[in-house]
Amino acid sequence: MISITEKTLQDLQFPVILDTISTICNTEIGKLKALEITPFRDKDTLIQALLQTSEYVSSFQNNNAIPNHGFDAITHEIKFLAIEDSFLEVSSFRKIANLSATVNFMLQFLQKFEEYYPNLNHRAKQVTLTKDIIHMIDDVVDKYGEIKDNASPDLLNIRRSMNAVRGKVNQSFGTALTHYNSLGYLDDIRESFVQNRRVLAVLAMYRRKVKGSIMGSSKTGSIAYIEPEATLQYSRELSNLEYEEKEEITRILKLLSNQIRPFLPLLVQYQDFLSDIDVIAAKAKYANKINGILPTITEERRLYFRDAYHPILYLNNKQKDEITHPQTIELGQENRIIVISGPNAGGKTISLKTVGLLQLMLQSGMLIPVHERSETFLFDRILTDIGDNQSIENHLSTYSYRLKNMNYFLKKCNRKTMFLIDEFGTGSDPELGGALAEIFLEEFYHREAFGIITTHYSNLKILANELPFATNANMLFDEKTLEPMYKLVLGQAGSSFTFEVALKNGIPFSLINRAKKKIEVGKVRFDKTIATLQKERSKLEKTSQTLKEEESRAREEGKKMETINVKIKQKLESYQELYDSNQKTIYIGQKIEDISEKYFNNKNKKELIGEFLKIIEIENSKRKKATAKESKAQLEKKKEIIEEVTVQVEEIRKEKKEKKQKVVVEKPKPILKIGDRVRMFDGKAVGTIDSIEKNKATVNYGVFTSKASLEVLELVEAVKK
Repeated sequence: MISITEKTLQDLQFPVILDTISTICNTEIGKLKALEITPFRDKDTLIQALLQTSEYVSSFQNNNAIPNHGFDAITHEIKFLAIEDSFLEVSSFRKIANLSATVNFMLQFLQKFEEYYPNLNHRAKQVTLTKDIIHMIDDVVDKYGEIKDNASPDLLNIRRSMNAVRGKVNQSFGTALTHYNSLGYLDDIRESFVQNRRVLAVLAMYRRKVKGSIMGSSKTGSIAYIEPEATLQYSRELSNLEYEEKEEITRILKLLSNQIRPFLPLLVQYQDFLSDIDVIAAKAKYANKINGILPTITEERRLYFRDAYHPILYLNNKQKDEITHPQTIELGQENRIIVISGPNAGGKTISLKTVGLLQLMLQSGMLIPVHERSETFLFDRILTDIGDNQSIENHLSTYSYRLKNMNYFLKKCNRKTMFLIDEFGTGSDPELGGALAEIFLEEFYHREAFGIITTHYSNLKILANELPFATNANMLFDEKTLEPMYKLVLGQAGSSFTFEVALKNGIPFSLINRAKKKIEVGKVRFDKTIATLQKERSKLEKTSQTLKEEESRAREEGKKMETINVKIKQKLESYQELYDSNQKTIYIGQKIEDISEKYFNNKNKKELIGEFLKIIEIENSKRKKATAKESKAQLEKKKEIIEEVTVQVEEIRKEKKEKKQKVVVEKPKPILKIGDRVRMFDGKAVGTIDSIEKNKATVNYGVFTSKASLEVLELVEAVKK
């Protein structure tokens, strides 16, 4: 039987978690239920709750998302139905129908996708699916929350009569309106409404000339509101019918209430089911926020939380864009108690609270932020002594309160208990308090309880070192800056760095030396040895971390190089294919050039056609028959390669051009003269300048002449003087 006290829940800030989950809930009942979450007393029920939350988390990733479970609470309706002969209002029936429809849809969905949500469907199977409630209400109430005309034969007749009378009211009123308006008795507004009745706006001076009942007047008294005599008769008839309608609706609602009343236990069940789903959904959304998972729950006495985060600290730091450091903590049959030591503000208390809070959350059906290879077993009790427990109400000092707490621990502590004690032994004389704390620790140890304590007492560090199934631990500190590294290391006690921290904070060295002389030499030496060992451990930790980072970087670089190498090979293959294709084209071009020259000389068309056909036959013999799709793909691929090559060639040309321009800038451009052999910067043909006129030269290329600006010409060979 699991039993966890209110004090433990408060010490571990469990209500903060519940507040967060409560705000995520969609319904008011869900919000209240979330605030009342406590650790499960039964293991099977707990496992069921954990699996339900885990299944809901999985629904965020798969295609079969769990449907909407929101509903309007029917607590008021449930109370009313429990009273004999009471009846509900129309709006209440619409709420009940909507609730029933939502539950039915959810039950059918979970049954359909039982393979995905077996545990949620197990909860759904406890609820009866029926459409009788919906049918009963739908027969009477429409989707807008109004009583239907055909809810009863009498109501149908009454409403038909009402519609007929309303028609007569409007007709008679229209006649009176036209008549009195033509006589000029009415104000510009002509008509109005008084007491929900249509009236004429008659000028006060003509009020006696209009037959009817005066229903009121304007503020100034200039207008009298009169219901015409003809309309008055029909209005009275309509009022009688409205009364009959109201009576008939009351009768119908009483009848419907009596029909729904036998389903009262089922409606309670429906509301309970949907509010449970709401809480499960909120737990799942919270798990998503903190990266919560379901670790392995084992029968062995072992707690192993790898890369565990304190959820409250994690979310707070995430909001501030700060880093949260995970902790790895292991407790087992052969390592039952951990004694964490070291200076203040190093994270000892957070490490202790992380273990307690995560275990508490897990035993309350919540997923926790740990590595997937983590595991734990279930404790019957979690006992805590954290923070300043001075009791003003009971006039107890901190130490007295802690002793009272230790007495409670001694009564309840056994092999299925986890105890968490912060600053163990403080509040009294260090020597005496430390000795008593040592005895308590031995007693917890012999009872085989699991526990984590934080302390500054050397004797407790020594005891943890001597007991076979207990271990020391410390929070790493930077040996140079004395800044915390927020990393828990098992196997070695931590120095309090008392004198080092004092020196860092500006306390004169002479005073620190005097303080050292005041205490036992052995204790100073012991603390100094621990500090030295801790510094060495810290150095090794840093070196190890650096090596891991370098190894990781090297691995990443290796992967990048492999990827680049593969890409280069692929590009080379593509370029080779393009090159071969172009060479083939050049070869065919040369062949055609030879044939053209032959034809130019002998004018033999037959030989020309024969040569052409021969080339085509040879090339076609090399081709492979490809489908239209394959041909299109090959063409697209070739197009891509050509575009890529073109881009790269353009870049190379641009670079070469820029280099040429630089050379031109660096060397003074020679003055061109008639007779100089020249060529264009981006051309190959060489010609001779025949004449120069206004910065333009006529260049003779032998076959043809061309005019070009002197700026685009470069000297190949100057004319000999």
